[in-house]
Amino acid sequence: MAKLFSVASWNVEHFKDDLSRVGRVVQFVSDQRPDVFGLYEVEGAAIFDELVARMPDYSFQITEGLQTQEILIGVRRTLTAFITQRTEFRSGTTHMRPGQLVTVVKGGVNYALLFLHLASSTDPRGMGLRDDMLERALEFRRTLDKAEGGPGQARYVFLGDLNTMGLKYPFDRSIDAATELRKWDREAARVKFGMRRLAKTHDATWFNGSNSSLPPSNLDHVFASTNLTFKTFVRPDDGQPAEVAVRGWVDEPTDAKKDAWIGQFSDHSLLYFEVHG
Repeated sequence: MAKLFSVASWNVEHFKDDLSRVGRVVQFVSDQRPDVFGLYEVEGAAIFDELVARMPDYSFQITEGLQTQEILIGVRRTLTAFITQRTEFRSGTTHMRPGQLVTVVKGGVNYALLFLHLASSTDPRGMGLRDDMLERALEFRRTLDKAEGGPGQARYVFLGDLNTMGLKYPFDRSIDAATELRKWDREAARVKFGMRRLAKTHDATWFNGSNSSLPPSNLDHVFASTNLTFKTFVRPDDGQPAEVAVRGWVDEPTDAKKDAWIGQFSDHSLLYFEVHG
């Protein structure tokens, strides 16, 4: 099958007006050659000028609202696509980021990409907000199905920094991150949603460096409807196939080099995948 389009998703962590860092980040994104990309935690005005200068073949759109951390979308100009801001993914909280829905049209077929940056916290409120927004993301499949003619018809992906970090609670009532993910894998697989979480080349996508007390964590994900096909990559640890390539600090061979990459770019690695058909 041939590639239809490629997608990159990256939380750049407080991405603002450090011009040298902005230049490095934009170049790294450009090096991936994605047809569509989403950047999270965009905070500074200087970023737009750098993107326009270094990536002239793309059009850009950014979320608007009371939140301080925005989601910025870039779409290659040769691609037919339209972008809408989805405020229902604020989960009723005005300072949460809305979702960014990019609808790509290839061969007369619509492909819906919902970019999300969900609540980051292990307290009950944070997990509750994530829970609500992930349920909304799954239910959105049914909304898209209706628009496309019936159950199972929509081609749909939701992705981003989903912050699946579990819940800390006393009296042995905590929920670990793996259990939170298992819940959403089970929900996604229900017949009415018909979705699955794509395997990544590396499970952990976030790391705060070797001096941090927190271990590398599995926070960034791609969920896709089962009627979509993707390019496969190889997981370096076990040789198994994966449909999402994780690129960034995960590629560095030593803790010192990982720390340096994190300092220069972000504590999140980038996700990259290709939709084939």
